[in-house]
Amino acid sequence: MLADYIPIGIMIIFGVGFAIVLTKASEWLGPKNPNDVKQSIYESGMEPIKSARERISIKYYMVAMLFILFDIEVVFMYPWAVNFRSLGMFGFIEMVIFIAILMAGFLYLWKKGAFEWD
Repeated sequence: MLADYIPIGIMIIFGVGFAIVLTKASEWLGPKNPNDVKQSIYESGMEPIKSARERISIKYYMVAMLFILFDIEVVFMYPWAVNFRSLGMFGFIEMVIFIAILMAGFLYLWKKGAFEWD
């Protein structure tokens, strides 16, 4: 049974090895002459107005975490939808409870103002 996975393992080893070889070849063959112009910040051909090293608002992290949370919900719902008929009433009730818990969390976040940008 494990012998069936040998071609996949070989492909992964060759893929990772190829990426490492190309990265090292680029470092070895590429020119190495950094200067101030290359190290300056470039944004759409315009001079930067202020420093690029600013703190990011916590709201961006909050939105990212909420996206991951609700994205994982879809990961659980897709296999359920594919196997909906074979799961019967127990599977349906189980998913209703799962969605109810997620909706309770969503409503809590909404009441706490997690989706407000002000």
